[in-house]
Amino acid sequence: MKPGNTDMARPLGRVLTGRRGRLPRLAAILLGFTTATACAASPAQIVAAAHAAPSTVSYSSGTAVLPRPTGPHAVGRTTLHLLDARRPDPWVPSAGPRQLMVSMYYPARSKTGGPAPYMTTEEARLFLQAKAPDANIPPDKLSSARTWAHTDAHPTRGRFPLVVLSPGLAFPRATLTGLAEDLAGRGYVVALVDHTYETSGTTFPDGRTLACVICDKPPAGGPAAIAASRAKDISFVIDQLTTHHPVWQYARMIDPKRIGMAGHSIGGNAAATTMATDHRVRAGVNMDGTFYTPVPATGLDHRPFLLFGAQHESPGMDPTWEQAWTSLNGWKRWLTVTGSDHGTFTDMPILSAWAGKPGPGLSPQRAEQITRTYVGAFFDLHLKGIPQPLLTGPSPANPEINFHNP
Repeated sequence: MKPGNTDMARPLGRVLTGRRGRLPRLAAILLGFTTATACAASPAQIVAAAHAAPSTVSYSSGTAVLPRPTGPHAVGRTTLHLLDARRPDPWVPSAGPRQLMVSMYYPARSKTGGPAPYMTTEEARLFLQAKAPDANIPPDKLSSARTWAHTDAHPTRGRFPLVVLSPGLAFPRATLTGLAEDLAGRGYVVALVDHTYETSGTTFPDGRTLACVICDKPPAGGPAAIAASRAKDISFVIDQLTTHHPVWQYARMIDPKRIGMAGHSIGGNAAATTMATDHRVRAGVNMDGTFYTPVPATGLDHRPFLLFGAQHESPGMDPTWEQAWTSLNGWKRWLTVTGSDHGTFTDMPILSAWAGKPGPGLSPQRAEQITRTYVGAFFDLHLKGIPQPLLTGPSPANPEINFHNP
């Protein structure tokens, strides 16, 4: 099957991957937009500018390097190809059963395994085509970005909580690598999921790379249908990892009673949607995603949930967050980050700086540090039972973090 078009200048793709008409951070930066400009421009203006923007980007001739994980463990990575024989693909039914690619990160023994690539060259080509079509960046430069995980490294002993990560629409799973590696280093097993036909490109073991279909051809149910489909994807992944005959060779590392989920953008909405239908997920994080599917009025059975957003998710700016806050009936926090934008919670700030166009506001290193610190603290509290004073209120060490209780 031929990959579909991934032109993210189209309005729907922009709405689903960015907030309020905002292009995703790397797209806005590499096309010469500031975040504010991209937010204020009309769809027609953004499309026209995207096609007219000159190639003025100069990337570093060196290798992009993700920040080192902060935990005590080395990090291993394996890749799973999963097929759900009971469910046809929701976006391309002619493709047959739903297929997913999942990167598994886990605490590992040091000095075992080989360096893990950031993404495949074809995934990098499609990602650049979707996010920065006029940028003169060779795909192999992006695909070879330095990660800290080692492929097929020997696992360390013990059982660990499982955290499932879901990226934003058109964002490949690789863009959450920094967070995945850090969680694994802190003592979690992480399942980082690519939702097929919802990312700029997903490469399968047979060499096919499938591009985003719904970016150009939105589903009948709109964003809510995407969130609902992702909930089914995630429950299937959990099934495959925790069944009596799991598909992952190191599944014994997973404690099935301690499962959490975090997502970026619509992946954050999917975290709540998954929790509403799958009670195995005990804690969730929405990183800057609109709740296209609302949190049920009855809440999430008192399970904890973190709203973690950019400045534009402050009270009074997104009614879907107001509704979610009212409906959540367990432990909850609403945090926003001064100087942040939609891409802050991903690897995008690091990649943008490497590309020669760092964005305004937080430095790339600080953006990554804040995301890792607060998401890690949330799961340490709710999946490991470790008290986290950081989550009780403002901290002098983190003045960018704003606590809200509307």
